[in-house]
Amino acid sequence: MSVLCVIATLSSLAMFGAWLWQQHFKNAGIVDVVWAFGMMLAGPVYAFTGNAPVALQCVLAGLSFAWFLRLDLHLLRRFQSAHEEGRYQTLRNAMGKYTGLGFFLFFQLQAGFIVLLTLPFWAVAQNSAPNPLLVISGLILALFALWGETTADQQLAEFRGQQHNKGKTCRHGWWRYSRHPNYFFEWLHWFAYPLMGWGGDYQVVLWLAPLVMFAFLYFFTGIPYTERQALLSRGDDYRRYQQSTSAFFPWWPKPSATKI
Repeated sequence: MSVLCVIATLSSLAMFGAWLWQQHFKNAGIVDVVWAFGMMLAGPVYAFTGNAPVALQCVLAGLSFAWFLRLDLHLLRRFQSAHEEGRYQTLRNAMGKYTGLGFFLFFQLQAGFIVLLTLPFWAVAQNSAPNPLLVISGLILALFALWGETTADQQLAEFRGQQHNKGKTCRHGWWRYSRHPNYFFEWLHWFAYPLMGWGGDYQVVLWLAPLVMFAFLYFFTGIPYTERQALLSRGDDYRRYQQSTSAFFPWWPKPSATKI
């Protein structure tokens, strides 16, 4: 059985277990935690079963593990500190008496996303003739993205931790220059894999990774949902934020931002 089939099978089984858990506890947010955990483990598995030189194997394994470990811990803290998220409550209400089947299919879809979104790791692991300079450049880029996303998450957590900021929008640090700096740095890190995979059989196809992630974050699962929720919870304050601050790419806010 190929390593791709192994990852697909394990992902499906893990999501089946997560589905059984949510059937009992009625909190579908566990799917995010299990998804990130699957992504975290897939990278090292692909790295150490591929044809790449040992140095690239270690870089790929360490980078993918560290990136998704941070994300998994972040999602786990959020999952443990709150009731079921609004998006999953909406899904639960919409599915009605078919909730069990609906969430089963949804969880298995997330297993499919684990396989799909870790394909860049597998492709890099097949690169038997990497360019050392590009590998180092990719690692530096990924470390910068990791620092940026970690910093943005910390800034937002500190802002939300202050009671007087309830109902307000964070405009400090990275959040002054982008409404979604965490998504920006998530997207930026995916450029590391085309750089590391350059010289291999999939060097051109790997550039689809950042393109696909941009589409997901900007048009589908990221910004649209987050913005809808922010407008519901923060209303006019967030509308003013939208008018003054870049949605994705960090940029200087419009002059009106300084007057809020």
